[in-house]
Amino acid sequence: MEEVKKILNQHKRRDFLKKAGLGFGGMALSAMFNPLQAQSRNNQILGNGHFPAKAKRIIYLFQSGGPSQIETFDYKPSLAKWHGKEIPPSIKGTQRNSGMVSGQSSFPLVKSIFDFKQYGESGAWVSELFPHTAEVVDELCIIKSMYTEAINHEPAVMFMQTGSQQSGRPSIGSWMSYGLGSDNENLPHFIVLISKGGGAQPLSSAAWGNGFLPSHHQGVQFRSGKDPVLYLSNPYGVHGDDRRRALDYIQEMNKQQYSMWNDPEINSKINQYEMAYRMQTSVPEAVDVSGEPDYIYDMYGPDSKVPGTYAANCLLARRMAERDVKFIQLYHMGWDQHGNLPGGIRKQALGTDRATAALIKDLKQRGLLEDTLVVWGGEFGRTSFSQGRLTATNYGRDHHPGCFTMWMAGAGVKKGMVYGDTDEFSYNVNTNPVHVHDFQATLLHLFGIDHEKLNFKYQGRRFRLTDVHGKVVHDILS
Repeated sequence: MEEVKKILNQHKRRDFLKKAGLGFGGMALSAMFNPLQAQSRNNQILGNGHFPAKAKRIIYLFQSGGPSQIETFDYKPSLAKWHGKEIPPSIKGTQRNSGMVSGQSSFPLVKSIFDFKQYGESGAWVSELFPHTAEVVDELCIIKSMYTEAINHEPAVMFMQTGSQQSGRPSIGSWMSYGLGSDNENLPHFIVLISKGGGAQPLSSAAWGNGFLPSHHQGVQFRSGKDPVLYLSNPYGVHGDDRRRALDYIQEMNKQQYSMWNDPEINSKINQYEMAYRMQTSVPEAVDVSGEPDYIYDMYGPDSKVPGTYAANCLLARRMAERDVKFIQLYHMGWDQHGNLPGGIRKQALGTDRATAALIKDLKQRGLLEDTLVVWGGEFGRTSFSQGRLTATNYGRDHHPGCFTMWMAGAGVKKGMVYGDTDEFSYNVNTNPVHVHDFQATLLHLFGIDHEKLNFKYQGRRFRLTDVHGKVVHDILS
């Protein structure tokens, strides 16, 4: 403790005692009235939010790469009569296209090779690729009128996750952590799980970064394998009691540093060290699925027994939801089908459909769906014209920001609803457009947050998730 004494001697003893006395006294008083709030006071700023929340937690199933709306939920039978014909210039000219079709001289429209049917009392159209999702369609609110401003993958993913096309802004999970904290102090507020389908489209960790918010609000990636969180286990030969003593010593040093510099990142380090220590026991228990009954594995499918798969991550997401993790983000890669779309999207659907529907059913049977929000969707849609050569059995589709489909289910969302519509080519939004910032504003609203009031001052400006845009889509709220 000699180093601590040296730091203390840098200040007048009277000043130190004055600051320490007020600080510890305030902490003690706060703990007497609300122990949990005192414990979490550095981890949230809104308390219970701006108004009563309908959702307590979210599972966001992000389908990275841009699933084609025309092959999933946006049924366009009129494309059959246009199949093979050139897209009218009056339609094509309404949207910009990516550079990947700049050398293409012909842009033939192409109908989906897959059949659609109506399901449930809602009568929503669902592709044959998603028979399991069709079983829970009356739990879903399908939004067909999403649109974005980004046309390339990373800017579009950043836009969906952070509200900006440039990297460096806080992700939506980090904003949620900053605003509301957590209901479980032994697990991170914001957990990220990643699974890979076909394709090699990269995914940047900036999508779950904290940006300019304190670093303990960043997403924590859980990996498959022996160590779900890197560097969490004690090194060989280090006993748990030794680790606790070392952390206490480091914490005391950090507290004294904070009293000198008032740097919020010092508090973030304290929070991260303490969370890591608690996670040494909480994480192994949370990710241990060995006690799950056989009927659960049957529900999620055989892949649920294979760590790192989408199905296994859906099962883990349910376990995290049971433990009141606030924001659970699943990224499933491989939806970028510029060519060989029929084969590629069939593989993606086969790897995700059953587990997605099982997650909805599982949450519902446990009484968790009523206060858990589930979101499914990617960063943009796909073009209705073929990218590359169109044949009788094969075609591709380019990136398309003008319209795409997402769905929401659970807490605070109307069930069995189809919201918005696109034109006969699925090229432009026809009714009830929902911008990315509108979606983000609505998501925050479900958690009791006014998106215009949750902000953070950085470099002289007050930033927020929705920038200077966004409106809550009240029509889809129950």
